[in-house]
Amino acid sequence: MERKLAAILAADVVGYSALMERDEAGTYLRLIALRKELLEPTISDTRGRIFKIMGDGLLAEFGSVVDAVECAATIQDSLATRNAGVEDVERIELRIGLNLGEVIVDGEDRYGDGVNISARLQQLADPGGICVSGKVAREVDRALAFDFESLGDQYVKNMCEPIPVYRLVRAGSSPRHRQLGSLALPNKPSIAVLPFVNMSGGLEQEYFADGLVEELITSLSKISSLFVIARNSSFAYRGKAMDVRQIARELGVRYVLEGSVRRASNRLRITGQLIEGKQATHIWADKFEGVVDDIFDLQDRMTESIVGILEPTIRRVEIERARGKRPDSLDAYDLFLRALPHTYANTPTDIDQALHLLHEALRLDPNYACVHGYAAWGYEQRFLRGGFDPEDRTAALKHANIALSIGADDPQPLCMGAFVHSTITHDYDRAINALDRALALNGNSALAYGLSAMVHMFHESYECSCDHAFKALRLSPFDPMNYHSYLALAWVCLFTERFEEAVTYSTLGIQANPGFSILHASLVASYTNLDRISEAQSAATRLLDISPGWTIGQFVRMDVVRPQLMEALAAALRKAGLPD
Repeated sequence: MERKLAAILAADVVGYSALMERDEAGTYLRLIALRKELLEPTISDTRGRIFKIMGDGLLAEFGSVVDAVECAATIQDSLATRNAGVEDVERIELRIGLNLGEVIVDGEDRYGDGVNISARLQQLADPGGICVSGKVAREVDRALAFDFESLGDQYVKNMCEPIPVYRLVRAGSSPRHRQLGSLALPNKPSIAVLPFVNMSGGLEQEYFADGLVEELITSLSKISSLFVIARNSSFAYRGKAMDVRQIARELGVRYVLEGSVRRASNRLRITGQLIEGKQATHIWADKFEGVVDDIFDLQDRMTESIVGILEPTIRRVEIERARGKRPDSLDAYDLFLRALPHTYANTPTDIDQALHLLHEALRLDPNYACVHGYAAWGYEQRFLRGGFDPEDRTAALKHANIALSIGADDPQPLCMGAFVHSTITHDYDRAINALDRALALNGNSALAYGLSAMVHMFHESYECSCDHAFKALRLSPFDPMNYHSYLALAWVCLFTERFEEAVTYSTLGIQANPGFSILHASLVASYTNLDRISEAQSAATRLLDISPGWTIGQFVRMDVVRPQLMEALAAALRKAGLPD
């Protein structure tokens, strides 16, 4: 069975039965003319293909979702012009639905949910209107000059899960909900958590939903990089069917988190979705399930999962937003965001770019604790893997100490300052104390758990290292910093002679950050200890490809664990033929 991804356009005539009843022959002729003169040429011109024609509608396939949206808008605008001056009894109007999804290919025909959802969306559209799925709105958000008005999650026929639905707003039309007032956005990411909808009824589920939202608000408020709207303000929107863009404007936030709770037998399912408020575009959505044995434990686990995912998700979107700003409009926060991907990359070229941006940020705001923390890490990277220049070491410790001092109540600078001290001064007790404080401030910080895993590995507290590494990976499965957790796990396994597991974690770490040379070295050592020499040599070749000047001597000189452990790694690397 062949499948493919396609954008599907479903169009249907409004009031077809009534039109046929009034004037069967005339309606038929007008439909044929409409199809030949407008629909077929417009679809063809936008690189689409009609694969099914019904009496009162059609289905068309597009390889590009942008083409599909442009086609739909052109059809509706042209039809509005065509209908100008036409008597109501002769006027033909269309509803159009658009979806992006997998379809089953059967010759010239197409089947599957990708097609069915388009048909359901078409039924939700106004006469002359266009409804699209969340996937479509997200894909074309920045590619086309259209606005999308959220109609919320809609349950449709034969679909178990709700579909995020948007109404395309074309030139000359206006959203249904008028702006009632707006607040200026704070100078950091801002979010409102709306009351979750109780889909099951019952007071117990209502209490659970409200408790979950309160826990989410409390946990998000502990993340110093976020501005979180208080419960009383966000709960004012309970039960109101409003455009999420209006809510975002009224509360003065960039992001809105909404969701629902549904109970089936002894299981609870929670769905959540994060929406960017200006364009009502979906950034993240997921569902969480659990058994209702201990409802409070379930509430805690759901909160942990959602908060752990939200922080890196918002950070990623904020980075993209900063990248899109004009250079002359950047402030310290934007410069910090632009530097982050370069610090995550952990390569010599990237770190030079990161430090340039971080120093620009500090020029604008000398007391920006997070920037000092990441600058410390940048200089630490350059010192340990860029030649051991004493000036880099001095700069790393200077920024680390500032971060620990002025960021004493902020988990991010605490984490970075602690980590830098652990690798450069080997003051593991001080580093662990700072990381423990960061976790006390935000117990859902994947960054704190990941770096804590590294420091505990250096300290040979292997059980705690593994526990914190797994916690970080569970909290934030797609975090760009996850390679630290994998490295901690890989080295713990190497040092405890669990070499097969070391191969697994080294490989996962390389997938998370292919340019990080230490993980490649870990993979080489893991294969060598298993006497899989040909695989070790292949891994060694890849290491030298990504870091041509790499040597065992420089690796050992990092001196981040006991000399006996570093020498054991070095011996394995020599056996694979890496240069001394």
